[in-house]
Amino acid sequence: MSFSFSPTGTDLITERLVLTQWSTDELSAVLDERRLARWAEDFPAEGDRAIAGFMAEQPECMREAYGQRQIVERETGLVVGAIGLFWPPADRSIEIGYGIVPSRRGRGYAAEATRALAGFVLAAPGVDTVYANVELSNPASGRVLEKAGLRRVGSDAETVRYVGTAADLTLS
Repeated sequence: MSFSFSPTGTDLITERLVLTQWSTDELSAVLDERRLARWAEDFPAEGDRAIAGFMAEQPECMREAYGQRQIVERETGLVVGAIGLFWPPADRSIEIGYGIVPSRRGRGYAAEATRALAGFVLAAPGVDTVYANVELSNPASGRVLEKAGLRRVGSDAETVRYVGTAADLTLS
């Protein structure tokens, strides 16, 4: 799978998705519980509201190229989820998190978006590894990460850890 940049250089474009930075209006709409026409009927989900709260408390992540993004379905132009990196990296590793609204799950969007954003950040200076910790009660998220090219490396009583490098994602 490949991705490209939009003409503005900020959006990541995949075969079926656009990963775009949140606008101030979109963030405000989530926080104020207003609906926007460009959202899927079940956006925002609980995780999207949590991320909006996080961004409101740390506005620098809205300007950060490696921060949080909305997942837009290219066919409809609707926002169907969110994905992001928890910047800055620690020990050359960075955490990735994502969510797709229920009406769009099962289409491979989460894996497609994860692979694109992981590939993007693994080309950044100072980042060698992308990782995610998944609760044992959420095996579907683990399958998403494996489809995106990350590999399971360990677990504890509550979570499983997945990691990916440029070699894992076969990036050049």
